Amino acid sequence: MARPPQGQPHPGRQLAVLGFLFVILYVLVFWGPGTKGLGYQERLHPKLGLDLVGGTQATYVASLAGGKAPSPESMEESRKIIDQRVNALGVAEAEVVVEGNRNIVVSVAGEANDQLKNVGQAAQMRFRKVLKATGDNAAVALNPPSAAPSASAAPKPSASAGAKAPAVTGSPAPSASTGGQGGWERAPSPSATPSAPAATPSAAPVSPPPVSAGVQEQRAAIQKKVGAEAWAAAEKLTDPVDLSSDPAAGQKFKAFSTLSGDEVNALTPEMQFNVPTISCDQLNKRPAGAIDEVKSKVVACQSGAKMLLDVAKVVGTDIDTASPQLDQQSGQWVVSLDFTGPGQSKWTALTREAFQPGANDTCLTAAQALSTGATHCLVAVVLDKEVISAPEIQGVLSGQSQITGQFSSSSAKQLADQIKYGALPVTFEAGTTQTVTATLGLAQLKAGLIAAAIGMGLVAIYAFFYYRLLGSVIFLSLVLSGLLTFGALVVLGRTTGFTLTLAGIAGFIVSLGVAADSFVIYFERLKDEIHEGRSARSAVPRAWARARRTIISANTITIMAAVVLYIVSIGAVRGFAFALGLSTVLDLVVVFLFRHPIMTLFASTKAFLSPRVSGLGRVLQRTPTEKEA
Repeated sequence: MARPPQGQPHPGRQLAVLGFLFVILYVLVFWGPGTKGLGYQERLHPKLGLDLVGGTQATYVASLAGGKAPSPESMEESRKIIDQRVNALGVAEAEVVVEGNRNIVVSVAGEANDQLKNVGQAAQMRFRKVLKATGDNAAVALNPPSAAPSASAAPKPSASAGAKAPAVTGSPAPSASTGGQGGWERAPSPSATPSAPAATPSAAPVSPPPVSAGVQEQRAAIQKKVGAEAWAAAEKLTDPVDLSSDPAAGQKFKAFSTLSGDEVNALTPEMQFNVPTISCDQLNKRPAGAIDEVKSKVVACQSGAKMLLDVAKVVGTDIDTASPQLDQQSGQWVVSLDFTGPGQSKWTALTREAFQPGANDTCLTAAQALSTGATHCLVAVVLDKEVISAPEIQGVLSGQSQITGQFSSSSAKQLADQIKYGALPVTFEAGTTQTVTATLGLAQLKAGLIAAAIGMGLVAIYAFFYYRLLGSVIFLSLVLSGLLTFGALVVLGRTTGFTLTLAGIAGFIVSLGVAADSFVIYFERLKDEIHEGRSARSAVPRAWARARRTIISANTITIMAAVVLYIVSIGAVRGFAFALGLSTVLDLVVVFLFRHPIMTLFASTKAFLSPRVSGLGRVLQRTPTEKEA
């Protein structure tokens, strides 16, 4: 075999470098990061997208007053928070994108198992003192018993009558009581006792926010719907109607039971609480963000009890961090909260207010209605429209706190993540949820692979028909490019989370055309060199030197286009751009480390010099006696 011209690298060395790259790549495929616990067959599986394996796509629609569209900045901030929540759930292959000016689309490949259910929730946490409590008496008010009135005609405020409410305590001591189910517990601190009693604070009245013209119009429409007499009676109520003495007293408010969640939300908090025919079911159907207003009193339900809650004096942003922890003493999962500097001061003031209520404060009566033997007020922990806990405050807390309850490790982590990742700047409502079945995904995967095989087959048929022996170079190059691409997909899927989609397969199919172009450029340049009078052996390096610049320029333009498309696009288009760019880069690797070296080796064989075998055909026949250049 002839030695390569001086200054040209030996083809064996280039092929050795290519072999070394293959070894490194497939070592990562079989024994690299993320392979622990996987069988050898599973290690060869790239991560597939929603459209190939099936999965769930959920859309969340921004909801603002007046139907206005949120700002792009708010939508992007919301997208980042939802993305953090999805990733914190451990959901694999999630994609979170902004679609239009008010939609956020979350796509998860594989089985979502309802894990996307809560990621779009606003997670607006509020801490509110419980001012009053009553039972959900709508059923009794609408259908009063025919028997004589009795003390048991109306249900008790709490579903668990007589149960002791959860408690907020100081640092645990041998004789101290601990926080109960669903309550608060102060983390251990140097001081084992609550702060010393202080003078009862007199909270300054907080003016409710002004009522908008839209709400006033809605209330006028509701007044017309329920009737002037029922509306006037509801406005006069200062406390819930006592159905125990007169079960029929709620009949005059019957029309309020026909109100929708949006209509109930337009009523004043006092009316929502006092009217006996407004049920917890109606309250729970209020729109998202219905009780988020910090400066307003609100009404919420928990376990069959309606509660009138004070303004929010501590909010979610006052919390510095939240984390799930396993309490070593109780063996129960808790959510530990650390407050910010200003937030800790607000929390201490709120617990002092609940622990030492004023003489005219109705919160103690509410606590006793909800919990037998309660001696201090309750503070409700409200997440969006749900009261997740309403513990009794048993001390003034000035340090780290814990949310306790019947948490599992997963539910404690879910709550901690919702708190930790903050409140969304925009309230979202759940839109459409689409599920691609595994069967449909498999069918699309097969269709994509068939299309890729057809494309590669057509290129190979053309190559063998037109270039003959040189067609084997094209075929082997495509096979090597395919193996490099496949290995890269597997490794990238495990290390960076790259997901192969149907659009990605389309990108790889398009790259076949890019690879074929580089072959045509090289081989046609080789024909030109031979036609100019050079021998086949001397024409190979000269053709390579001239074709190389064109091949690099063409592939560079393709890569630049793929990069730009990847940066400015979202969703499936980004997957197409990444696949096209990746396959083009790997094609360049094969061009330099396989195609040119193998052509140098072929140029030294007799078959290459045969016009009928090499595919150079008439070009060699026309110059059999030409001298080498």
